[in-house]
Amino acid sequence: MAEDKATPQQTEKIKVNRREFLNIAWLASLGLVSLEAAGMTVLFAMPTFEEGEFGGVIDVGPVSELPGPGDPPRNEPKVKLWVSNTEEGVMGIYKVCTHLGCLYNWSEQEVSFLCPCHGSQFEKNGTYIRGPAPRSLDRFVVRIIDPDTGQVLAESTDGSPLPIPDNPNARVQVDTGKRIQGVSKG
Repeated sequence: MAEDKATPQQTEKIKVNRREFLNIAWLASLGLVSLEAAGMTVLFAMPTFEEGEFGGVIDVGPVSELPGPGDPPRNEPKVKLWVSNTEEGVMGIYKVCTHLGCLYNWSEQEVSFLCPCHGSQFEKNGTYIRGPAPRSLDRFVVRIIDPDTGQVLAESTDGSPLPIPDNPNARVQVDTGKRIQGVSKG
């Protein structure tokens, strides 16, 4: 018995019927849409934080421009940050209440942070005082950088106050991409 084998001339004559053409077109368009969706997912998932934006490193300024230990904390509303300077040192405090995410403010009258939503109250260093908040305020990693060399002079990776160096030109940077959860009130 002779086997039927297609020769090159015969394969050229094979025509695609309408159903096969529509199936190929459908699968090709589905593949194209899937590739576009995958590409957009990758682009969306990649962080693109610039310096000076929330989620990136914020240059707060030189040590000489920080509020003094007796002064109220400095509000940085663009990046949801309070720069607080206490006797122990400087810290970056997240401006979102740990209770339900309201934005709280500094109260000169109470000399503390007060949340307008449910009344949680926190000390100047972010420590819980009273209210329904489950923990103290969250903090950010703070660094003090030498402006000439770019060398890190001091860094607080655990959210504790960072002592201020004697160099008045040293720059304070807060990394808002590295949030340290506040201590539980219990």
